[in-house]
Amino acid sequence: MNFSELGLCQELSQAVADLGYTEPTPIQEKSIPYVLMGRDILGSAQTGTGKTASFTLPMIEILAAGRAKARLPRSLILAPTRELAAQVADSFEKFSTYHKLSMALLIGGVSFADQNAALSKGVDVLIATPGRLLDHFERGKVLLTDVKILVIDEADRMLDMGFIPDVERIVGLLPPLRQTLFFSATLSDDIKKLSDKFVSNPKVIEVAPPASTADTVAQHLVWTSPKGKREALRGLLRSEDVKNAVIFCNRKRDISTLVTSLKRHDFGAVALHGDMTQSARLDALQKFKDGEVPLMIASDVAARGLDIAGLSHVFNFDVPGNAEDYVHRIGRTGRAGKSGRAFTIAASEDDKKYVGAIEKLIGKPIPLAGDARSEAPQDASEAKPASRSKKKKAGSRRTEADSPESGKTESGRKDASKTESASRNESGSRNESGGNDDNRSRGGRSRRKQENAPGELPAPPECKGDTLQDTGHVPAFLLRS
Repeated sequence: MNFSELGLCQELSQAVADLGYTEPTPIQEKSIPYVLMGRDILGSAQTGTGKTASFTLPMIEILAAGRAKARLPRSLILAPTRELAAQVADSFEKFSTYHKLSMALLIGGVSFADQNAALSKGVDVLIATPGRLLDHFERGKVLLTDVKILVIDEADRMLDMGFIPDVERIVGLLPPLRQTLFFSATLSDDIKKLSDKFVSNPKVIEVAPPASTADTVAQHLVWTSPKGKREALRGLLRSEDVKNAVIFCNRKRDISTLVTSLKRHDFGAVALHGDMTQSARLDALQKFKDGEVPLMIASDVAARGLDIAGLSHVFNFDVPGNAEDYVHRIGRTGRAGKSGRAFTIAASEDDKKYVGAIEKLIGKPIPLAGDARSEAPQDASEAKPASRSKKKKAGSRRTEADSPESGKTESGRKDASKTESASRNESGSRNESGGNDDNRSRGGRSRRKQENAPGELPAPPECKGDTLQDTGHVPAFLLRS
């Protein structure tokens, strides 16, 4: 089946052919005809299956007839992250080559002035993140009363990131008579319950089992120690034929550390995470896409929406705590029928739990990488403390043997302790009698005798005991009238 058989016009079919696509994917084959019929869609497909084209292509076909008005977009696509919104916008521009349709992208980190200028001219397709769209609405720069088609992309990610209240508010600003396309990577009970608020009598399309991984991705698991993770990663980068790779970390602060470490070992790398400015994120992403830098260290903010042509490898420097994030991470490679390789580096007890949850979710074990060291992480980690303890014991035995005290008998040690205690008592008696030792420090250096200021109580004498009765010392604050 080709794209023209799905009901798309000749111009769209030609635009798709120009991009090198000849046959529609399962999600496209099942979704496009129903979107062209005006039906609401509740769709689910694993990442990398062409889900974006399944709604952008029929939208272009529908919007080809009509004209946009100033500040009144005709369609709206909501995405959870800037990267995913930018990815959708890029797809729309490629597919609409033979159509004169306008588009505006509203994301954070970009000048409001440029976005306002695009809205003032009128747009056929408005692609936005929920927060930035509400910013423009509250400023009176955009009205949503003319939206005919609403797309909610990556709804499960919206739910995880807490954007659903904003989405509900936005949907409340739309006309009730509209077509809604609701897409999610998974269709859990929470997602189905959420979809009831937005879609009406939808056509449910599910082309893959829940949280399944693509067969085009070869998965591998590497066990090491927590301190050996960087070395294990460098070893994989050297042994694998890495054309370009995304390396995922769980924490943003670890990303900069890992980038610095890789650069120190002559690996080219850039960072991508949510704390970077939008301009810095776009610059890093563009360098990676252009092939200037082969490695990109990213957080899960980039796990959705990244579509790098021919990405050869994905490395999980940290095992994701959420099993579904694993599916989305490794889904960055092996896209569009091409093969890819994914390596996960595990090191801690928590990682064992996370790996178990992942294997339970995907329904199969992750094979160990062909490295003998990776198969027995516990023995290696436990051997080091044992060897250190042996050295410590041996050292203590040598110390006792070499010490002059070792020749003493038990009685000799008792006599020494008696002599030491007697000397302590003698020094104590000298202190009580007002000897010059009071004016000396522990190191034997003399110090100036402390003098009391006028009206100040004298310093308390040295004493022993835990109670006022034992010490004979009354605190100064009790003596004040």
